[in-house]
Amino acid sequence: MGTSVALAMLIATTHLGATIPQNDIRQQEQVYQRYWGTDFSWKFEDLPAKGAVPGHQVPYSGYIYPDNSGGTISIMRKYDRAFHQGRTLATSFEEWDVKAYKGKVDIRGPLGMRWGSRMAVPDWSGHCNGWASAAIRHAEPQQNVVRNGVVFTPSDIKGMLAELYIYNDIEDLSGSGTTVNAGVFHAVLTNWLGRGRHGLAMESEPGEEKWNYPIYAYNSDAARRSPRQVEVKLNLGYLKDSNGEYNESPKIFRVKYFHYLLDLNANGDIVGGRFYPDSSVIDMLWLPLQPKAGRQPGNEAGNPHLNVQQVLAIWRDSVPEELRQKWVVVDPYREDRQLALTDPDVMVPVGYTVSHVETHIADAPETEPQPQPDHAQPPVAVREDWVPRSGVRPLVISDLPPAEAPAPVEPSDDLTAAPESAPVVIANRPRIVVLPMDEEASEEAVEGDTFTLDDLFPAEEESAPADDESMPEERESAAEVESGHDWDI
Repeated sequence: MGTSVALAMLIATTHLGATIPQNDIRQQEQVYQRYWGTDFSWKFEDLPAKGAVPGHQVPYSGYIYPDNSGGTISIMRKYDRAFHQGRTLATSFEEWDVKAYKGKVDIRGPLGMRWGSRMAVPDWSGHCNGWASAAIRHAEPQQNVVRNGVVFTPSDIKGMLAELYIYNDIEDLSGSGTTVNAGVFHAVLTNWLGRGRHGLAMESEPGEEKWNYPIYAYNSDAARRSPRQVEVKLNLGYLKDSNGEYNESPKIFRVKYFHYLLDLNANGDIVGGRFYPDSSVIDMLWLPLQPKAGRQPGNEAGNPHLNVQQVLAIWRDSVPEELRQKWVVVDPYREDRQLALTDPDVMVPVGYTVSHVETHIADAPETEPQPQPDHAQPPVAVREDWVPRSGVRPLVISDLPPAEAPAPVEPSDDLTAAPESAPVVIANRPRIVVLPMDEEASEEAVEGDTFTLDDLFPAEEESAPADDESMPEERESAAEVESGHDWDI
């Protein structure tokens, strides 16, 4: 009898994910209260199944300024000419900084054979976190700005912002685990991107290399597996870095697929969870904060010769005031706290003064939804009898042949303002949509500024339930996880 009870307990516990530590729960609640002035929600049924930043706040694809290519040295030279009378103060700091971090790098011989290793600056080391922070917190610079006879182009301004944020303070929303707990992952995304419509950043791959990207949208589908367990499939939209800094940056969209099981308590609150083996996993979810001066608390390792007020003043002169006053971020800088809301029902972070509501700016024309072509993606639906499929195929962002493309709606600053499944034009660039593609093409994407939010959304479809054996108690290694996979439509 004792053996049977022990076996039953073992079987029951092997289906549970990792529990969220109480300290992690308190930290998430305190951070949310600090920046939003309202409570963080853990109740699964109250959390949005989809969410996105407003259309005008979709981040730009910036440059990572690799250390082994000189980082931001060329831009710091221009900054020194404008503000340090040619003395190479900011430049000299960056010249030192790009060589400061060294790791073990393989030495390759003919045919790529490994001959050994040496200490050198890794190819991946750069300013990806600086670009991600800047693209979330700042509208893309649009105009040249002159200071002391020196012309700063939009690409120069983006480079200065990347340098300003590279070592700046952040809020780590990942929890205390080595990777992000599935329960924390779902709760953070749905509270910040869903309820608050606020961008986040992620460190996308566990391991030594660090690749940070801005996140702008998600959508999920869910099914109850028991009164206290919910299976979730989620597509996460983020922006990839570009191959250089441009005056007018592209928007290179990418999608990551996540598949996980959430554990709930008797009240329906998320208390833990675990990822399925076919899911992506990430190292870190984080929130960029307002910039501080280099070598000061909050930016101890930053460039001390780059003046925060000067850089932000240049950025402000490069961006139309109307756009700046619609750009909502937590922890706003004191000169950027005047807000002209485009939606009276939107959550407003702590620290803003709302001057007026511009209801005419962002709303799309009120028209009857038009019939959609057969290939159009239906809106997401959550059904109690939804079950996942085996043999899933990834999705990639790809061109849709013009003859088959649904007509775009009028430009809008709100990704959700258009009728369901209609593409929303963010800017005058080629339209992109998501199509099912071969697995070999899962990492391909095209550049463009038009994004169909529902293209992130899986359609409901009947399928076989996930095998319990696909939920091992512990993942052996991050290498088992295939990143970037989505399911068929």
